[in-house]
Amino acid sequence: MTTSTFNAEAQAAVAAVPRHIVAAWAEHDADAFARNFTEDATMILPGVFCRGQDKIRGYMEQAFQGQLKGTRVTGTPVDARLIAPGVAVLTTEGGVLEPGGEDVLPARAIRASWILVERDGEWLLAAYQNSPRGES
Repeated sequence: MTTSTFNAEAQAAVAAVPRHIVAAWAEHDADAFARNFTEDATMILPGVFCRGQDKIRGYMEQAFQGQLKGTRVTGTPVDARLIAPGVAVLTTEGGVLEPGGEDVLPARAIRASWILVERDGEWLLAAYQNSPRGES
C-alpha cells in the first residue's frame, strides 16, 4: 500500500473502512454497512447502481436476505492515496466468500475503487465501485 502521500493516522483510518464493511457484512447488518457511506454516496456493483445511503442500505438489506445470504466478504487494501485534503482513493482486492467457504472463488474475485472523504474527523465512502478481478 502506498504510504508516503498521507500520515499514518489518516492512512489507518482510511484502511479501517474496508474492515468496517467486512464486519457489517459478516453480521448481515445493512445499517452498519450503510453507515460507512456519506448520505449522497454512490455504490456501483456489476448490474447494480445505488445512490444515497438509504438506497445502499435497502439494497444490502434485501441482498443479505437473498443472493448474499450466508456469505462473507473479504478485501485487502493494495493502494491508498490522498488526492486532496480530506479526499482519498483506496484500491482493494478481495471478493465474496460463499457460505462456509474460506477462499474466494475466481468468479467472485473483485478489485474495487473506494473514494473516501473526511467528514468531522471520520472517513466515509463517497463512491464505491467494484468489478471482476480477472487477470493482473
